[in-house]
Amino acid sequence: MDISQKIKDDILNNRLPRGVPLRQNDLSARYGVSRIPIRDALLSLKGEGWLVPNGKAGVMIPDLNWKEAEDLSLMRTELECLLFDLAFDNIREEDIAEARRFLIELNKDNLTLIRRGELNWRFHDALYRAADRPTLHSIVERLNKQAVRYLGFQYGPLGYRKTSENQHQELLILIESGDKNAALMLLRQHIEVAGRLLTNYLKNLILNEHSNH
Repeated sequence: MDISQKIKDDILNNRLPRGVPLRQNDLSARYGVSRIPIRDALLSLKGEGWLVPNGKAGVMIPDLNWKEAEDLSLMRTELECLLFDLAFDNIREEDIAEARRFLIELNKDNLTLIRRGELNWRFHDALYRAADRPTLHSIVERLNKQAVRYLGFQYGPLGYRKTSENQHQELLILIESGDKNAALMLLRQHIEVAGRLLTNYLKNLILNEHSNH
């Protein structure tokens, strides 16, 4: 795991504080590396939306919020369905076989959340690449990487893992059968329902926090 991945893993598992500046010296000592790879990792994570600016040149971990979660879900729904629509007729047997290999790995237990997020994207990526639309593809990839910040809720309190696994399997079957409309409907549902559950969960968390103060 490189430094960026280690920082992501610590963010997902609440081992780094939210809403306060991250100090390069502290992170350098924590991960046992010089400040240069730390600086590069922070720049990369800021570009992916995992960190936000703080002060003149600093960064911090933002609080998770329902508006961001909902925006990511709305954008992913429209753009991924568009990309999948463009890809569908060009998806080959090799692409499906590759996606299935990632799915087998994804369905294993004892994976880190970071690894799950990576494998989930690789599964979808194996199907979307056939569109050959690099600009659209890069935006979809970025949205997926940013959405990994919320993956702990999907696999934790929302208990959505089994549903997601089943939908992945069903999507491959629909692609193999050539049923484009059904496959597109399933992908839309796959992203929309998970996004709605997450958004409502985060809204309720905020309401409960406010009622307890």
